[in-house]
Amino acid sequence: MDIEIRGIQKSFQGTPALLPTDLKLRHGQFTTLLGPSGCGKTTLLRMIAGLEQPDEGEIHAEDRCIYSKNQRIDVPSHKRNFGMVFQDFALWPHMTVYENVAFGLKAAKLKADLRKKVTEALAMVRLEGMEDRYPHQLSGGQQQRVAFARAVAIRPALVLFDEPLSALDAVLREEMRIEMMSLVKDMGLTALYVTHDQVEAMSMSDEIVVMRKGEVLQRGTPEMIYETPSYPFVASFIGKSNWLTVDHAMVRPEHVTWSRTSTEDMCYQATVLSVSYVGERYEIRLQVDGMDEWTAYLNKRVPVGERVNLYVSPQRVCRMGEATSHDTNKSMHQNTAKRTPAAAG
Repeated sequence: MDIEIRGIQKSFQGTPALLPTDLKLRHGQFTTLLGPSGCGKTTLLRMIAGLEQPDEGEIHAEDRCIYSKNQRIDVPSHKRNFGMVFQDFALWPHMTVYENVAFGLKAAKLKADLRKKVTEALAMVRLEGMEDRYPHQLSGGQQQRVAFARAVAIRPALVLFDEPLSALDAVLREEMRIEMMSLVKDMGLTALYVTHDQVEAMSMSDEIVVMRKGEVLQRGTPEMIYETPSYPFVASFIGKSNWLTVDHAMVRPEHVTWSRTSTEDMCYQATVLSVSYVGERYEIRLQVDGMDEWTAYLNKRVPVGERVNLYVSPQRVCRMGEATSHDTNKSMHQNTAKRTPAAAG
């Protein structure tokens, strides 16, 4: 089922946490709310879950209204048929794995065939045989699987993820990211995922919603968000950006070349500042004459301090529209004055 949010907003003690927001979560899609801490993404998630009450707006699950300020409708969280996976797992330490998963079913008043539903949920996350263990007897990854099993055991219309991988170490986080994405897809679930990690968002999502200071700046596929950002903040927050002008024109590092590929290429003179070996390539930081620092990639090491020419095809330059009110204070990655390319070399 589709979930539709209409004009939802929230303030805490007079301070806006979420500006009026419209959002549609399409059935079977994995949607990610991406943005820095304090941007309103968790507030939005909690209002959809029924854990926070919006100040205004409506929330619809298909043709059923589950929240409306004007109509005075507020369906309790346990009756919305949404599953939730929390950042800290939120497992009951005194309950076994079986009891933790069963707890969600009991809370949703789905006690029929309880053992069968718990067994099926644990089988989905490959925890068969661990029913009698307690959370402290499990690894971090196993605890996360239990939390996921509890969320999906009720066969939810929507699964809400509140930064579920942030408590795990880097290696386990990557493993769980792939596993969680596969489980969501294999089960045909509709998912809303909150994170500040751009790698998680880019690798897992069908659609990304980029937020800043309580406002949705841009939404689209990962490819669209990365290749055609609408605002300087989006370009800076997702991936690396090399800024050309104050007019919000930038080029991604992978599109900077070290030799001319066309007569239309713009040439920029730069000095190598640092070289980092990252496995399949070298990541090189450069001071471009009269501009900010850039990043470029190369398959060989170059000496620090060397003077080089960099080339950019005009077709690879991304030009953004007018800034929103949030962009009046320029990103640290932007220049303070408009520049022109160096003479061709």
